[in-house]
Amino acid sequence: MKRIILGTAGHIDHGKTTFVKALTGIDTDRLKEEKERGITIELGFAHFFLPNGTLVGIVDVPGHEKFVKNMVAGASGIDLVALTVAADEGVMPQTEEHLEICELLGIRYGIIVITKIDLVDEEILELVKEDIKEHVKGTFLENAPVVEVCSVTGEGIDKFIKVLEEMSYKIPERKESSIFRLPIDRVFTIKGFGTVVTGTTISGRIRKGDEVTVYPVEIDCKIRAIQVHKKEVNEVGPSTRTALSLQGVEKDEIERGYVVASKDSMKPSYMLDVFLELLKSSPKPLKNREKVRFHVGTAEIMGSVVLLDRESLVQGDSCYAQIRLEEPVSALRGDRFVIRSYSPVRTIGGGQILHPFPKKRKRKFSKEILPKLEDIHRGKRSDMISAFVFLEGYDGISKKMLSFLTNLEKEDLEKELKELLSKKEIFQFEQSFIHSLFFEKLKDELLEIVKRYHSENPIKIGIPKEELRSKLKKIKDVRLFNLAVEELLDEGKIEIQAENIKLKGYEPILTEKQKILLEKIERLYRESGFSPPYLREIKERYPDLDEELIEYLVWKGDLVKIKEDFYLHSEALKRLIGMVEDFFKEKSEMSVQDFKQMTNTTRKYCIPLLEYLDKSQITIRIGDKRKLRRKG
Repeated sequence: MKRIILGTAGHIDHGKTTFVKALTGIDTDRLKEEKERGITIELGFAHFFLPNGTLVGIVDVPGHEKFVKNMVAGASGIDLVALTVAADEGVMPQTEEHLEICELLGIRYGIIVITKIDLVDEEILELVKEDIKEHVKGTFLENAPVVEVCSVTGEGIDKFIKVLEEMSYKIPERKESSIFRLPIDRVFTIKGFGTVVTGTTISGRIRKGDEVTVYPVEIDCKIRAIQVHKKEVNEVGPSTRTALSLQGVEKDEIERGYVVASKDSMKPSYMLDVFLELLKSSPKPLKNREKVRFHVGTAEIMGSVVLLDRESLVQGDSCYAQIRLEEPVSALRGDRFVIRSYSPVRTIGGGQILHPFPKKRKRKFSKEILPKLEDIHRGKRSDMISAFVFLEGYDGISKKMLSFLTNLEKEDLEKELKELLSKKEIFQFEQSFIHSLFFEKLKDELLEIVKRYHSENPIKIGIPKEELRSKLKKIKDVRLFNLAVEELLDEGKIEIQAENIKLKGYEPILTEKQKILLEKIERLYRESGFSPPYLREIKERYPDLDEELIEYLVWKGDLVKIKEDFYLHSEALKRLIGMVEDFFKEKSEMSVQDFKQMTNTTRKYCIPLLEYLDKSQITIRIGDKRKLRRKG
């Protein structure tokens, strides 16, 4: 069954509620005050079926200027609008403001309904039609059908239904989204059902028993029951007036303006990057950092507008901006919004949300940011994804966050990411991504640090890997560091030796004095066999010895580090391993005493050498004995 949401719009006392009652038989004014004053204050709801079986949910909005914020809340999520104009008054201020709001919210379908035709003659009616025609020129209602009705007698109601049925075929069904969302317009409790919220389901699908999160307060709860137009159902999809009974949240914890969404699917934010349009009818230009009333979904929040490329936005113009809010909001890319002036209150503009969870934008960097916002706004899917990755800079961005920011189906996101990776426009580390521009800068910085290290430490093989990572302040994720190292290795620009990173082909540089000293030390170790002097003893003999020279001998392969302060010549170690393997050809186990006799060493050398053999998995210690771990 196809479902559409019809919203009313128009000036106060132009017969919106009476028209809805004539259409559906439902009186949408439910409050005592509404009955007493004869005006709509809160949102009202009704429904009926078209002859073709389409279920039409109706949101009846208040027309009084004091309740425009309620009108904006109701207009969010509607598929088409019935703009009502009373024949005895014609176009009035709220008619124009409601039409502007519908334009800003991206509504593209509508019917113009002229009410109270029984109060005027044909001549007046024709004048009203001309007046309406002039006011809707250039809007989405310019070529909209016009239906004349009298809600009291029912004249024209059948024609409206016929016109609406014809239009229902043209209205595209909302695309299924992986994220279910219901902006809350009412919260109350019902005995036996607990906390109940109502709203228009604008995307996704939810089932009885599913877990959801209420944003921006991030309260997890469970769907106890679902109702659509007072009938219990097991699941609900887009373009449906929905009531949800929520388990796990109290009535006083949530309010209108909050959003029920798929569990863990969104991120509350105090900032939003947007494409902003200022209405021609705005009384004055919008200044940078001006305070406004920000409306998105059913929420109204105070905030300020940071214009990213100018000091003021003139009437009828548009630009990219960042909205900074006093309270958090949860929205998605593509959501429409409205801004109203702080005082006096009136609608002045609106637009489209581009980045629902941005960093704080500094205007001096706007030249770098603006092209990326343009890509998000008007670019291809791949451009948009690339822009989101770029905007995260050196931090990179997770696939889960990308899914939220792009608001794309999983399959579409995966397809575009695969293409971007193949072109090396972005790079992946685990389940996160970084833009090639920042990744290349990162690699260049890494190379520069290694180069500088060689210059400052010419004797050393290279910079220890962990020390290098600590110097790259822009990298917070070790996985990104490892990816940069892997890429440079693949490109043949660096080498790794003994957990030290060096430029490809680099070899330590020695002075003549150092070369002479090293020859003496290397010979000393070679001649001392299994009982070499400890390093501290060598330093006493050669006070000019820099420990880096010992590291150099290790790098060359002349020495092997047995433990701290104790090194053995590589030839001696090779002989030792051969002797051990020969020993185990005759015997199955070796004692410390056997080892001492075989090597003719004291306990001072014997124990660290045995521990080294164990650590190198040549022998294995079992109690006080050793056995051969591998065959020679």
